[in-house]
Amino acid sequence: MPAVGPPHWWRSGPPWWRQEERARWPWRSTALVTAFVLIGSNYAAKGQAGERVDLDLFARVLLLVAGLLLLWRHRHPVAVAFGTAGAVMVYLGAGYPYGPVFLTVAISCFSAIVAGHRRAAWSALGALWAGHVLVAHWFYQWLPPSGDSAAAWGQEGAIAAWVLAVVALSELVRTRREQWAKEQAERAQAARRRADEERLRIARELHDVLAHSISVINVQAGVGLALLDSDPEQARTALTTIKAQSKEALGEVRQVLDTLRAPGDAPRAPAPGLDRLPELVDQAAQAGLTVDVHGSPPPLPPGTDLAAFRIVQEALTNVVRHSGSRHARVHLDREGGTLRIRVDDDGPATGADAGGSGNGLAGMRERAAALGGTIEAGPRADGGFRVLTVLPLTAKEDDR
Repeated sequence: MPAVGPPHWWRSGPPWWRQEERARWPWRSTALVTAFVLIGSNYAAKGQAGERVDLDLFARVLLLVAGLLLLWRHRHPVAVAFGTAGAVMVYLGAGYPYGPVFLTVAISCFSAIVAGHRRAAWSALGALWAGHVLVAHWFYQWLPPSGDSAAAWGQEGAIAAWVLAVVALSELVRTRREQWAKEQAERAQAARRRADEERLRIARELHDVLAHSISVINVQAGVGLALLDSDPEQARTALTTIKAQSKEALGEVRQVLDTLRAPGDAPRAPAPGLDRLPELVDQAAQAGLTVDVHGSPPPLPPGTDLAAFRIVQEALTNVVRHSGSRHARVHLDREGGTLRIRVDDDGPATGADAGGSGNGLAGMRERAAALGGTIEAGPRADGGFRVLTVLPLTAKEDDR
């Protein structure tokens, strides 16, 4: 069931800032803000005629500079925050009308906070507010317009509230943006982890299928070569076994590879399980290994059934390849909520990697661990080799 959370547009981050970041220069937004500031300041000047200094060329240059600085707000957010605050401070100190010029400072400090330069943005806003307090309450006597009086302290409170609102909104957006980036990184990491797990699963499947089949084919090929002249009929039987085993291996490999081509499709054939244990016994017999099976498996979940089958298959393959014994025993026991699978041979071990110390044993351990089970493998005290597997009957499957 999907998790309930904030709307997608809010969790994913406002799309407009992602578009702005992809563009090298935010021409459109800067042009709109600059035009708004210039036009709005003209209207503000008419409304404050006689109270503030009329707009002149220097005032319009300051407004234009404060607006155009926003072009660099993504590349140099700290410099732009202080630059716009400085331009607005000069504008106010010259006695020009209050108006939308404050918008340039709000946007530049917003960009700086979202980019992570919080202290710089706070400092720029604080400096602008402190400078306005000095101009409006102490330096107004020496600055234009002439005959101006001190500003009301309530006005300073309103400006302080405006500054706090800009900071609060910027911090909220910055937090949401970091949360979005973190979620994106977690999703990418989860996707990589799922891909790695799928590659390991396919590698284990291919190893188990090919190792077992090629071991049987290798033994039968040796038998066929040895009996080709002296007993052609027996050699024919060995070649028939090779053909059947190779066909079965190709079918299973094709089934595994089909999951790569169409991972959402259902497999064409059911995954093997312990119900195919008699087939393993017959294949082992064709390779010259006699296998005695004791006990019967209980009903198992598909994942556990496949893992149990592959573990027994790999254990018998290791006996064929690495043991001098031609006899093996498979014991299936249910103990409480677990299935115990024990595969024994009488040895002696042959070869440097006797017992299956390579990828096969590692693959068996990975299969068992993925289901919450364990595997113990090693020489027995009385000789031979033992693989003991314990699998829970209610498997702990990974969430996909």
